[in-house]
Amino acid sequence: MRDGWTQKHLGEICRFQAGDAFGKSEQGRQTGDHPFIKVSDMNLSGNELYIANANNWVTDDESHTNYRLHPKDAVVFAKIGIALTYNRRRRLTRPTVIDNNMMSAMCLPGIKHTWFYYLLSTLDFNLISSGSALPYLTVKDLSRISVEVPPPQDQEAIGCILGALDDKIELNRRMNETLETIARAIFKDWFVDFGPIRAKADDQKPYLESATWSLFPNRIDDQGKPEGWEVQTIDSFAEQVAMGPFGSSIKVATFVPDGIPVISGQHLWGIQLEDSDFNFVTETHASQLQRSNVQRGDVVFTHAGSIGQACYIPDTSRYARYIISQRQFYLRCNRATMSPIYIVYYFNTPEGQHKLLANTSSTGVPSISRPVSNLRQITLVVPPIQLLNIFDDLIRPLHRTISYNLEQSRALETTRDFLLPKLISGEIPQLSPHFFEG
Repeated sequence: MRDGWTQKHLGEICRFQAGDAFGKSEQGRQTGDHPFIKVSDMNLSGNELYIANANNWVTDDESHTNYRLHPKDAVVFAKIGIALTYNRRRRLTRPTVIDNNMMSAMCLPGIKHTWFYYLLSTLDFNLISSGSALPYLTVKDLSRISVEVPPPQDQEAIGCILGALDDKIELNRRMNETLETIARAIFKDWFVDFGPIRAKADDQKPYLESATWSLFPNRIDDQGKPEGWEVQTIDSFAEQVAMGPFGSSIKVATFVPDGIPVISGQHLWGIQLEDSDFNFVTETHASQLQRSNVQRGDVVFTHAGSIGQACYIPDTSRYARYIISQRQFYLRCNRATMSPIYIVYYFNTPEGQHKLLANTSSTGVPSISRPVSNLRQITLVVPPIQLLNIFDDLIRPLHRTISYNLEQSRALETTRDFLLPKLISGEIPQLSPHFFEG
């Protein structure tokens, strides 16, 4: 053990507190003085490190009368069931009520909050959980866990280093969220609300540069669409629509360390492909599944399981070629007449989702019936290609920045995960808290 470090039990450096039962009649309030979080709230966007958002809120009077508040900087985690096994930890940003499937740990005086959070992140609570069918944690067992505690100045340094990495990851996440909100807002204004057209009809001042403004017509026609814009089927501009391989054409036994990446459902969250953590098949195997090969610019959909997801493969994606798995299908547009970015934003609107899911079957695994033929027959309003090209030119830089931020965050996560156990154990000595500055 390093000089100045001491061996202690968790019960000597923190106080554990269980959550409270949350009656169904009291749930669902969207505003209040204090968040009331459940285990599922740890999965909300923005709650990857801190609890910033919640699905339920309570008043100050309720929190003092019926519940116990857990203080700011307490670390919360699941204490029972399958959620316990995931070893997720979150920090509170304000006094918060937690439900009775959770527990909090608040460090005692002399212990730095940030270091304590990372210490708990290295502990596997599965090793001390009780129960077989339904694992659970007890304060007694948690308090007995033996840990090495550095002096306060080392705690501060460790917390600064790891916190700086996580803060940058969180900043990237929030920046990407803002960029995506901007992109969606532009699409909605131009192609859903027809803001420029309605502004022209009302003789309002232009709010776009003149070349773009001139491409919007002056009125909405009797069909409720912009005058001169055409209603077309997907089939009219689709170069290819095809499904992933049937049956067990792609299975674990066929995966190789490197080759052609296989897109699965986990990669289809958001507008762009999540371009990491792939399984791979050989070039030969991919060639045998030619109709399931996708490329940059293709739009990929899920038709079974988590149905309705739609994302596109950007021109800056890491790989030039992919294979889709059996629960997906894809659309390749004629890019001289249609923008894949326009398509993917359209199918992420309520109208697009409704059309995509109109032929959903709930028998067995939820799925879209005959997805290829049904997608081909979907109709949508198509703006002039000149306007779509301008939209692409606006959105692509935003997407490039999002991709860069994601790549940077993955590198930072790798660095953090490498340093975390080494710093907490004291294996890396004398590391300055200013290590990552500049």
